[in-house]
Amino acid sequence: MQASARLIRGPGPPAAWYGDIIAREPTDFELLDAWRGGNRDAGNLLFERHFEPICRFFANKVGDNIDDLIQRTFLGCIEGRDRFAKKSSFRTYLFAVAHNVLRMHFRDLRKAAGRNLDEPDFAQLSLDDLGPSPSSIIAIHEEQRLLLEALRRIPLDFQVVLELYYWEDMAAPEVAEVLGIPEGTARSRLRRARELLNQKMRILARSPSLLKTTLSDLEHWVRSLREQLVAHGDDSEPSA
Repeated sequence: MQASARLIRGPGPPAAWYGDIIAREPTDFELLDAWRGGNRDAGNLLFERHFEPICRFFANKVGDNIDDLIQRTFLGCIEGRDRFAKKSSFRTYLFAVAHNVLRMHFRDLRKAAGRNLDEPDFAQLSLDDLGPSPSSIIAIHEEQRLLLEALRRIPLDFQVVLELYYWEDMAAPEVAEVLGIPEGTARSRLRRARELLNQKMRILARSPSLLKTTLSDLEHWVRSLREQLVAHGDDSEPSA
């Protein structure tokens, strides 16, 4: 996974740290405000705090070359800061930006390829349809490989819901905030996502026994994919 755990760009020159927060650990929003004010050290600290989950979010959908998408996500937090009312956590705000960056990435790919210029329907199109780079997750177990293949073949909107819920431990209200949808819609989408994943696995499973072992402990295998992605990410050397 070719991603740097260090933010190498930021708005303006380095600036002095802000008063009393030098004596304690600053919050994410304090770091964001300081970075926006020109403190690149604050930006780098914020980047390091949240690098792993954002790296994971893109790596399973885009492949290895995700540096630019990660950078755009963090810089997008600065650009949209005035529109954010701090009613939710910085984490949900960050993932909301990442989700928008991902959708724009696929729109741009389709335009560059001269494909349909209409807005892609991510409720219908899967990663397999969108044709990005292969996932960089190293699936060790057959159950993980089956799950990974099935995830890539359900519509992106439903894949994202499952990953936010299982991989990022987000409750329905947080998922709703990330996606900009009502909480009830987020819950319905999660239920439908599980159904679609189940259907795809039944089609893709190479044997009844593999399907049985995967479905018998589905939550375990979904979460284990997250651990595999974390381990794979640790193999790359963060660069300053």
